Amino acid sequence: MKYLLLALSLMCIFDIEAAAQGVRLKDLAYFEGVRGNDLVGYGLVVGLNGTGDGLRNSPFTEDMMSNILERLGVNVTGEQFRAKNVAAVIVTSKLPEFARAGSRIDVTVSAIGDASSLRGGTLVMTPLNAADGEIYAVAQGSILAGGAVAEGEAAKSVQGVPTSGSIPSGAYVEREVDFDLSALETLNIALKTPDFSTASRIERAINSLVGRQSARMMDSGTVLVDIARAEVVSPAHFVARIENLQIQPDTVARVVVDQRSGTVVISENVRVSRVAIAKGNLTLTVQEQPLVVQPDPFSEGQSVVVPRTTAQIENTPAVSLAEVPTSTTLADVVTGLNALGITPGDLIDILKTIEAAGALHADFIVM
Repeated sequence: MKYLLLALSLMCIFDIEAAAQGVRLKDLAYFEGVRGNDLVGYGLVVGLNGTGDGLRNSPFTEDMMSNILERLGVNVTGEQFRAKNVAAVIVTSKLPEFARAGSRIDVTVSAIGDASSLRGGTLVMTPLNAADGEIYAVAQGSILAGGAVAEGEAAKSVQGVPTSGSIPSGAYVEREVDFDLSALETLNIALKTPDFSTASRIERAINSLVGRQSARMMDSGTVLVDIARAEVVSPAHFVARIENLQIQPDTVARVVVDQRSGTVVISENVRVSRVAIAKGNLTLTVQEQPLVVQPDPFSEGQSVVVPRTTAQIENTPAVSLAEVPTSTTLADVVTGLNALGITPGDLIDILKTIEAAGALHADFIVM
């Protein structure tokens, strides 16, 4: 088991050098108003092959089905439903930026009751609301659900997630977001990762392209552009002109550790002060092999279980690292650890200890 766990604990350390050509501006920041909006709705899926909600356990499904039938002119007052081919679902989608009425968008359907599968079901017309409570789209159509369920009297096997599916182009946009990009006189550029150095470089790049001081850094996460001073045809033309500018981003030194998967990510600017490290391994093994002692034949004795325990402690030699000099770079750290064959668990322990000693000059994040 020990060797199996070591085999499963694999680690990859990527030493990524900053690209000399930089990153496109539209990959580093958001433009004011150019964003999508989340939509959500509550609907009903019909046509399931006996895999729907149990109406005794999901009374909201029965209530919704009654409401739909009454809107269609069917009087079901006082009726008892026992159908197993319907399921209550939550429908989610995202309204793209500048989506126009009549365009189609994809939707995701997820069961909220005790339905076992949505495969083969059809979503009944479901309005989708935004955060303001208004209806922006209406969804309907056949569901494409992944996964499979195999069930018998004494066993059940589920592969994938059959209680969730999607409807490609399953919703029509009914209402447009009230935003006029062409009326903007100033444009805010919001950085995805706020940083003063990156914002300053964006300001200089835009001013160099336009030829005048039209961009101004407001803070670490915002660059304000005066579109009127830029003398362009329209804000849309201006965005198309600057979104492909190559910017060299600057990042905070950061070490991110995921203990569950044994993944360690070290950013480029991480530095380690002068420190010496030694790492040892202690293995304890305890085995129980009880021995049964039988009495002599035709005697009145009884069988006795004699405990037999084997305990062993193995202390493997410590892994000693040479003294790390001041301001060691990422490349030096990665090269040294790879040469010593450090496992993910050992690397996480070493990083924690260096950070506790105050020698790791970076944000240390444990997930």
